[in-house]
Amino acid sequence: MIRNLTLRVLMIESSDEDVNRILEILAESDFQTDYVCVDTKKGLEDALQTQTWDMILSENNLPQLTAIQVIETAKKNKPDIPVIVVSNQISDEAVEFLMGLGAYDLLTKTNLARLVPVIRRSISESENYQRFISTQTALQKSEELFQAITSNLPGVVFQFQVDANHQASFLYVSDASETLLGLSPSMLISNPGLFPELILTDDRVYYDQLMMISAKQLSTWNWEGCIQVKGDSDIKWISLRATPRKMPDGATLWDGIMINITRNKLAEREIARSREQLAELSSYLQKVKEQERARIAREIHDDIGGTLTAIKCELFPFFDSAARPIEFYQQKAKSIESLVDRVIDSTRRISLDLRPGILDCGIVAAVQWQAKEFSNRTGIVCRVSCSSDEISIDSDLSIAIFRIFQETLTNISKHASATHIQVKLVELDQMVLLEVIDNGRGITDLDMGKHESYGIRGMRERCQQLKGNFHIMGETGKGTKVTILIPTENFGYHSEYMIESKNESELIQPGTSKARKRAVKH
Repeated sequence: MIRNLTLRVLMIESSDEDVNRILEILAESDFQTDYVCVDTKKGLEDALQTQTWDMILSENNLPQLTAIQVIETAKKNKPDIPVIVVSNQISDEAVEFLMGLGAYDLLTKTNLARLVPVIRRSISESENYQRFISTQTALQKSEELFQAITSNLPGVVFQFQVDANHQASFLYVSDASETLLGLSPSMLISNPGLFPELILTDDRVYYDQLMMISAKQLSTWNWEGCIQVKGDSDIKWISLRATPRKMPDGATLWDGIMINITRNKLAEREIARSREQLAELSSYLQKVKEQERARIAREIHDDIGGTLTAIKCELFPFFDSAARPIEFYQQKAKSIESLVDRVIDSTRRISLDLRPGILDCGIVAAVQWQAKEFSNRTGIVCRVSCSSDEISIDSDLSIAIFRIFQETLTNISKHASATHIQVKLVELDQMVLLEVIDNGRGITDLDMGKHESYGIRGMRERCQQLKGNFHIMGETGKGTKVTILIPTENFGYHSEYMIESKNESELIQPGTSKARKRAVKH
């Protein structure tokens, strides 16, 4: 449709009569014409620069301006404006030359019946061209937006097709394929078989099966499997998700994305392994608890119960009527007193095993007492250094630290073959640091990885429950160092502390994932 039937025409003409004739023809065809008439090159250039025109109607040969100059000037300044040459006479050679130069059409003034159809055609083509330009611009913006989105997606966006002859091809692959698959988009498009070659053998059959099911049922293609990029020793887990649609030619086309899920899979395995270890540890702790209960029951029954029975037997003579010398009763009283002392000692010993009363005096006194008891029992020298005589922490936290210390000493006595132990207990900024170093055979990674190493596992879990860090490392023939760092407050951590490693000092932020990972590693 002609835009409002209004034309903006730039006329290159010197004859007022010819101008009026053209305007009359346009008016008869319901055109409202806004026009300017010029006959010099300067006037042409000014008109092109200052106004917008739908077309140029140009005489072929004016004294100061030719059609050739008009076409060249228009191409230079406004190349989209059609130039229609309207002349009194024009040779075939001139027509061919001007059309080659860029004229839209040529008319003679003796045959202006073609003027309106030519104008309508030029306007229609111009509008089509503008729509084409708008479409191209919109398409370019859409492509730029698509490229921006795909370049920032954490995966490879692709279009994959299987035709009616079961030939597979990639129609589109985003640039991320270079990073994820080690293959450029052009390589995959030119040789689609390169991707299946990356899939491990065990997963390739499953990949093909799910693709065929998706094509047959037009259901979402979901696949997870492992690939190995050429020249890369690591295995990657890939998740592929694509939606299919049938094409008119019978082909199946998928729009999809592939992402790297290796971290997720490793995390899942780690979680599963941790849960298994926690279940084993829980079972072991329950078993130990039952064994401890059985031991205490035996001690109460065999020791305290037996002693109380002996006291009862010693009391029987006091209840009969037989006359006995005073010395007999004195001897019985001494025996009963001795048995009561034994009961008191047994009760104290069992109580100390359950919870040493020295804990009421603070963690410092408890650690020093336990070190002394350990030295007396095993003959291993155990020296303790503390930052102060008293560290004010919660009683439950004191018990937890004390139990970790007990378990550490138990492990040393069982496995380390050590002759000397150095213990350091330090209060830091809302943190408690306990460090135990022995000069034994040195724990190895193999020792720490043993399935039945419940002692170390229990200490680590206890530290994690307290939002602290547990770190153990050893060097063959040079001993083992156990370090625990536990916050005295539950709301977080406030400082950085140095925990020595085998070869260098590593700065560990208490409670950070880095510290936890390093603790787990060792």
